[in-house]
Amino acid sequence: MTTPTGVQIHLDADGVHAQISQVGASLRHLVVGGTTVVPPYPDDRPAPSCSGVVLVPWPNRIRDGIWVDGDETRALAVTEPKLHNAIHGLLRYTAYEVAERTDASVLLRADVVPQTGYPYLLETSVRYTLGADGITVVHAITNRSASAAPVALGTHPFLTLSGADPRALLLQVPAETFFETDDRLLPIGESPVSGGPDLRTPRRLGDLQLDTGFATLRRDEDGRVRSTLSAADGRTVTLWQGEGLDYLQAYTSTDYPGQELVVALEPMSAPAEAFNSGRGLRRLDPGATWSAQWGVTFTD
Repeated sequence: MTTPTGVQIHLDADGVHAQISQVGASLRHLVVGGTTVVPPYPDDRPAPSCSGVVLVPWPNRIRDGIWVDGDETRALAVTEPKLHNAIHGLLRYTAYEVAERTDASVLLRADVVPQTGYPYLLETSVRYTLGADGITVVHAITNRSASAAPVALGTHPFLTLSGADPRALLLQVPAETFFETDDRLLPIGESPVSGGPDLRTPRRLGDLQLDTGFATLRRDEDGRVRSTLSAADGRTVTLWQGEGLDYLQAYTSTDYPGQELVVALEPMSAPAEAFNSGRGLRRLDPGATWSAQWGVTFTD
């Protein structure tokens, strides 16, 4: 059946189930040991609030879609008309090719082709692989252009814990700084979290209203950043991000279909406005490949 998000790919292994949508290569649903940790939405709907979608070649926002590329000023399509920004890259509405598939893993591929405001050719892929306690996601970007291409990467999973009051869930993010923003949600400064949304100590999700970018993330000894959402019964969903994913956007929503309250924890290689600030932005040489990984795990 044709759906607004294309072919639906279902992975099952050892009590873990995931649904991946072809459009945007998005993580649409994840259940571990009977607990829903990524909430689903109806198959006849497009992804709400960019749910689960891969964000490439930039995540978040670019003011007016304008950026300077060497000696050239480039103008991207304004895809967030309300705030007049270019948002979340160029593949969020693309139907990826399903390149490989097993019961527990799928590899999806899509190209970023030269277009208005971005004259570069990129090969991109994302592989989802189930494990005993969740899912691992590996992204790769290869520059097929004749010159170095600016790239950044992000993704947009929403998290929950089924059977728990979402307002009572505790959110923890090991970030030392956050980005202050203007009324268009674009960064205008960076400050210690002690003067703002300090999530280093767990806080009730129901007490938070977030659309906030975090930086200066604390990594564990294995090099991963871990943000957690926990219930009173001890169940915990963890979003981890590997090397090169040095930023996190946290976004709370009361409008997600079928959910009273959810939070998106969005691992990113660069924050909003990276095409102008250069922060976290990579310049991939012709033929070069860059990869990054993140994942979601559950413990009870």
